[in-house]
Amino acid sequence: MLKRLFDIIASLCGLLILSPLLILIALFIVLGSGFPVFYLQNRVGKNNQDFKLFKFRTMRKDSDKKGLLTVGGRDPRVTGIGYYLRKYKLDELPQLLNVLFGTMSLVGPRPEVRKYVNLYTTEQQKVLQAKPGITDYASIEYFSENELLAQSDNPEKTYIEEIMPAKLKLNQRYISEQGILTDIKIIFKTIAKII
Repeated sequence: MLKRLFDIIASLCGLLILSPLLILIALFIVLGSGFPVFYLQNRVGKNNQDFKLFKFRTMRKDSDKKGLLTVGGRDPRVTGIGYYLRKYKLDELPQLLNVLFGTMSLVGPRPEVRKYVNLYTTEQQKVLQAKPGITDYASIEYFSENELLAQSDNPEKTYIEEIMPAKLKLNQRYISEQGILTDIKIIFKTIAKII
């Protein structure tokens, strides 16, 4: 209950304070590559339920049909403004709407796409007991995930066999430690990482 109240207050304050920046980003996206401003992607949330995750659109239209993983900072599918939005994680800001609507929390395991969730072991599926978040230990540890994948000869294999299991272990660590103080610590670590 306390976590939900914290999420509502923090997401509302965040949306109000950041509204000039959000409007500016939306304007840059429209001027650079037209509409839509947002990209809604199906992700898997708490109790294995699908939901729509909000992001600023950083890729050219229909780019997701060419693969779900983004490889490297200069993926040719990424727009000019999209490169900077991704680099500084600004494309994630609309997820404050997910937090406000209750499909996500500020802190919690990052929600995965169904394709990869279907590969989870029974033990790994335990992360779906928690509400997904905008940031967590794995987000901090794998801040430059795209760059790691760019170094691989087979990015999807690397993601499935190396990165995803490591992230899920960090998700499980979060679940075992979760609490308001842990959340605040992770929020500040995330801000420090971005800066």
